[in-house]
Amino acid sequence: MPEVFVGAGSNDRAEQHLARGVELLAAVFGPLRCSPVYQNPAVGFEGDDFLNFVIGFQTDQSMAECMRQLRAIEDACGRDRSGPKFSPRTLDFDLLIYGGFVSDDPAVDVPRGEILKYPFVLKPLADLAPEARHPAEGRTYAELWAEMAAGVPPAALTRVGWSPC
Repeated sequence: MPEVFVGAGSNDRAEQHLARGVELLAAVFGPLRCSPVYQNPAVGFEGDDFLNFVIGFQTDQSMAECMRQLRAIEDACGRDRSGPKFSPRTLDFDLLIYGGFVSDDPAVDVPRGEILKYPFVLKPLADLAPEARHPAEGRTYAELWAEMAAGVPPAALTRVGWSPC
């Protein structure tokens, strides 16, 4: 069974929506592993800070079914897709990694490009699976984070004490 990593985030009643999302995710996929939760400023728009973390689990579901389930859980938690791409979120679940799968289709962003772009994605992934290797880069998430961390200002990412797992 492939190991799956999902990025989770919210900046609209974040603790409430993230806790509900994790509850629904566990009901579908079974036991979950969660990284620490980080707070970071909104990216791409003015808004409240986000809470972000990464969830890991194994599944025998296809990648397409996994993505469908993630979208259904977002919808169940009040996700509104009618606004601009960069806007407040009740719940955002992004499929980051699906086993060793590497897409050559631009419409299927797996492994998700944000892993190598945003500290709020890579740091929790490195916390959760430091020795796992990025399927396209071949380096561990701990190595990738060590490289990125040098350029991350302290205010960009703050670990919080709350966790939905």
